[in-house]
Amino acid sequence: MIQADDLRRTALVLVSIGLAWNLVEAGAGFWVGAKVGSVALIAFGLDSVIELFAGGVLVWRLRQEGDEHESEAAERRAQRLIAISFFVLAGYVGLHSAASLAGLLPEPQPSLVGAGIAVASAVVMSILYVAKMRVAARMQSRALRAEAVESLFCDLQDLAILVGLGLNALFAWWWADPVAALLLIPFFIKEGMENISGHHDHDDDEHEHGHEAARVCFCPNCFFGLSTCRAACCRA
Repeated sequence: MIQADDLRRTALVLVSIGLAWNLVEAGAGFWVGAKVGSVALIAFGLDSVIELFAGGVLVWRLRQEGDEHESEAAERRAQRLIAISFFVLAGYVGLHSAASLAGLLPEPQPSLVGAGIAVASAVVMSILYVAKMRVAARMQSRALRAEAVESLFCDLQDLAILVGLGLNALFAWWWADPVAALLLIPFFIKEGMENISGHHDHDDDEHEHGHEAARVCFCPNCFFGLSTCRAACCRA
């Protein structure tokens, strides 16, 4: 029980660090975006707001105490709320990218400050992803896993924006930014569907092994937490 409490406190610290960083990201994204007229950086700030929601849900979940049944119910509610944030993120990215491609928004412009923010975000949130996934695997918390994956995917979107801005600066390919972001939408929807149902990879193997196929794992066999692990050691 002491170990479980220690894991919960560690998870709270990691999620709180992520919340603080996302507050900085949101403020920097909105301020720099407005200053240089960069829609991409304003989008970066909005992504951080969505991550703040997911992190807030996790803080609520980790502070829940009670018997095993109540804890499982809180875990499911948190997982489904985070799943909704995946759908919101997918919808936002789709609308923003489509509007950019249709010429309804200004073409993305290069920004050294914006590039620096995106790189810093990728480094910090990747470190937090690894730490959160290790704790999620020990706690077997799918809600914590979902929040960690969402943060990682948001960083992938930020890097896609960074690549798009780079291609725009080098080759004047202004459309690279929104196209790169669109490529991430299927991943957002996949994660949202899996988390809102409370299961992972619905297939014959899951029926054969019951809940074992839905275990939270963090090893090379599951691409370090990005897919369901099929290794026998992870079903033990």
